[in-house]
Amino acid sequence: MFSRSKSVVGLDIGSSAVKLVELKERKGGEYQLQRLGIEALSPEAIVDGSIMDSALVVDAIQKLGRETGTKGGSYATSLSGHSVIIKKIRVPAMDEDELTESLQWEAEQYIPFDINDVRLDYVVLDTQAGPGEMEVLLVAVKRDKVNDYVSVITQSGRNAVLVDVDAFAVQNAYEANYRVPEDRVVALINMGSSVTNINVLAHGGTVFWRDLSFGGNQFTEALQREFGLSYEDAEALKKGEAVDRYSLDEARSVLDAVSTEMGAEIAKTFEFFGATSAEGPVDELMLSGGCSLTPNLKQVLQDRFGVPTELMNPLRGVDYRNSGFDEQWLLGVAPTLAVAVGLAIRKVGD
Repeated sequence: MFSRSKSVVGLDIGSSAVKLVELKERKGGEYQLQRLGIEALSPEAIVDGSIMDSALVVDAIQKLGRETGTKGGSYATSLSGHSVIIKKIRVPAMDEDELTESLQWEAEQYIPFDINDVRLDYVVLDTQAGPGEMEVLLVAVKRDKVNDYVSVITQSGRNAVLVDVDAFAVQNAYEANYRVPEDRVVALINMGSSVTNINVLAHGGTVFWRDLSFGGNQFTEALQREFGLSYEDAEALKKGEAVDRYSLDEARSVLDAVSTEMGAEIAKTFEFFGATSAEGPVDELMLSGGCSLTPNLKQVLQDRFGVPTELMNPLRGVDYRNSGFDEQWLLGVAPTLAVAVGLAIRKVGD
């Protein structure tokens, strides 16, 4: 999962849409947008991060390939949710071969699944974390979930060469487009339809991660209950479109109530972070994902936490002048592309 010098196509398979991004790296580390596509998924295709109708997902991937003209056959995707376990651990200092073997045994005490049912990977964070110790970031993902996501890519005629974690893909996109502050604690909050990924950065590196089972679906369901709307109409109203006799102004109180509830869930995570870390309080929020575009959500969170709150633009440092896309449209959808851009930055073999 942490393998990073062959370029890949970033494919974010989300619960509400599949997003594809292909970048070209130029000299100096700059990126140029080659291809981009977004294909909506019906709500029954993926439920709570589990693929329920693989045919719908395969069709969406194939359609994106045709419409974007993507030539590359090597794809990177990512996962999140309860099937993903991330732990920072300390182990005795050892060489790479010893570490690989040791972690197979070490992981059993940290992973709440049968070790034979997961895919493991790791990255060494600090080789001198303490006397004779090294700090390692350990990631385990349920094997059947990895297989499901790899399978839909394979069935679409593409080659899945890399599987990442959503929270780290978002971090890749952030680091490629923003100056990572050394003196502030930044929370990257990626809000999808069913899961919200939180990745807290301090001293320029990641220090805390958590996935919340809260996202855009809660807003949609609240509108459905309040106004008796279909899923499609509630989604449209959530995005600010007038539906029947209902306008965004009428929906605002419902949306703000759910935004407040989301703020409370995020606050619980920050409280746990504060109680288990010496890094201090969060100084800044960086929002991404489709749910982050919910009207007034950004303001509700900024008022709740009293810190600067910004929508991430993962195309901020990407050259898209000759991409053929309308700039205003790109800026409008940019926050939804954080995972896909972060994946497209990855390389196989680094």
